[in-house]
Amino acid sequence: QVQLVESGGGLVQAGGSLRLSCAASGRTFSRYVMGWFRQAPGKEREFVAAINRSGGSTDYADSAKGRFTTSRDNAKNTVYLQMNSLKPEDTAVYYCAADNALGLNWNHRNRPAYDYWGQGTQVTVSS
Repeated sequence: QVQLVESGGGLVQAGGSLRLSCAASGRTFSRYVMGWFRQAPGKEREFVAAINRSGGSTDYADSAKGRFTTSRDNAKNTVYLQMNSLKPEDTAVYYCAADNALGLNWNHRNRPAYDYWGQGTQVTVSS
């Protein structure tokens, strides 16, 4: 069992930055691929970024490439999402999720691949 708690959301002006954190419970954090998803009002939850177990490999949605960076600190059981150059369309609830997979694969962009989810943190970007 893994419990995930996101933090770091808030209100920011367009062009600003935020860093989200996701703290995981348990001793097996390093065994999980970690993903970030977001859900805007009236829309489906969508993939944002993923990072493999060691942190050496990442993947990003096109909307996040060049602006967002995900990283992890396995010693602290924490994964991060650094978001720069934020836009109003980035406004959403952001979720982290854990996937008990060996590494990034064909499935890590899909919600059903993930076994555990956090409660989400709200990010609001004003224009």
